[in-house]
Amino acid sequence: MRRIRQLEKEFSKLREERDILRKAAKYFAEETHW
Repeated sequence: MRRIRQLEKEFSKLREERDILRKAAKYFAEETHW
């Protein structure tokens, strides 16, 4: 049972990082107009 909780924690951390990356990519895309 503890294993599942560990995986959920890892997964939520990865999801947060992915959301941050997505926001950063969107921000840079709007900032740079080629």
